[in-house]
Amino acid sequence: MSPAEARLKEVQSEMSEAEWSQRVDLAACYRLVALYGWDDLVDTHISARVPGPEHHFLINPYGLMFEEITASSLVKVDLDGNQLSQSDYSINPAGFTIHSAIHQVREDAGCVLHLHTLDGTAVSSCMEGLLPLNQTAQLVTHDLAYHDYEGIALDHDERPRLQRDLGDKNHMLLRNHGTLTVGRSVATAFERMYHLERACSMQVRTRMLGPMAYPVEQAVIDRNTALLHNNDRAELRSARLVWPPLLRKLDRIDPSYRT
Repeated sequence: MSPAEARLKEVQSEMSEAEWSQRVDLAACYRLVALYGWDDLVDTHISARVPGPEHHFLINPYGLMFEEITASSLVKVDLDGNQLSQSDYSINPAGFTIHSAIHQVREDAGCVLHLHTLDGTAVSSCMEGLLPLNQTAQLVTHDLAYHDYEGIALDHDERPRLQRDLGDKNHMLLRNHGTLTVGRSVATAFERMYHLERACSMQVRTRMLGPMAYPVEQAVIDRNTALLHNNDRAELRSARLVWPPLLRKLDRIDPSYRT
C-alpha cells in the first residue's frame, strides 16, 4: 500500500461509511459543475448534510478550484460555522450564510447547490424572471422561488428572509445574483440545477432571436405541472437513472474526486 493509499484509508476510518459516501457524491458534484463550465473561480458553493442526527454539513475548502475538490478535502461544519474537520483552508463566509439558512429549516435539504453562471445570473437579473417558454422551463417554473438581492451574503440577518422566500420550493433565482437548487440527495440537487441552468440558457437564446416567443397554452403548462410535481419520483430518477452514468463519466475523465 502506498503512503497516499494508507493516508486515505486512515481518513476514511475516522468517519462513518455514510459520511464517506456523501463526501464522494459531493466531490463528484463539484467536479461536474466545473466540467459543465458552471464554476466561478473559487467562488460559489455546494453543501451536503452529513448523515446522522447532528446538523453538520460538508462544504468546499475556500481556495480550491472545483476541479481540485476531493472527498477528503471537503470541510465539515456545524450550523454556527465552526469547522469540525481539520483543513488547511477556511470556508467561504457568504457560502455559510446561504447554505446554513436552508439546512437550518429544511430537513429535506440533503444538498444545496448555488451558482453564478452567465445565463442563470442574466435571467435572475431580468424583471420577468424565468418563463415557461419550453418544456425544460416547465420542469422548473412550478417549483421556483425568488429572493431579492441584499448584497454579498455576509449578514446572518438575511437568513430568515432566505428561508421565507424559498419556502418548500426546490429551485430559486437569487435576484441579481445567481441560481440555487435543493435536493434530498446530491444527485437530485444536481439534476435540478442542470434543468434550471438549461432553462435559463434557452430563455436567453430565445430572447436574442426577438421579443416574441411562440406561446404555450396554459392548459399544456398545467398538465405538465401535474405530471412533474412529484418530488419522490424526481429523487428516484436522479438517484437511479442520472447519477450513476454521471459518476461513470467522471471516472473515465479523472477518478481522483473519490480520494
